[in-house]
Amino acid sequence: QVRLVESGGGLVQPGGSLRLSCAASGRISSIYVMAWYREAPGKQRELVATILGSSSFTRYADSVKGRFTISRDNALNTVYLQMNSLKPDDTAVYYCNADIRTTDSRGNYWGQGTQVTVSS
Repeated sequence: QVRLVESGGGLVQPGGSLRLSCAASGRISSIYVMAWYREAPGKQRELVATILGSSSFTRYADSVKGRFTISRDNALNTVYLQMNSLKPDDTAVYYCNADIRTTDSRGNYWGQGTQVTVSS
């Protein structure tokens, strides 16, 4: 069984930084696309950033371009989201998502979420 576990959320002042991590575990053969989503109160879940397996291609929501950076360590099956110049509008629960092939099948998996609160 595959698990995605996020960490690194918390409370930060506007203009501050946080680094989120998401580690995948289980009988993993390959991890293809990895991504971060976020869901703010009263809003739909939105895609924040995506990174392909080779790490050579990344894509960002317009609202975070130039402030957030997604990266991954394939040896550790881990994806990161470095968030700089945080704004109150970035407050949300952040979820990790990954397209993973196990020894038995291929599927799409979600983490449990980590709360990010930007407030003075």
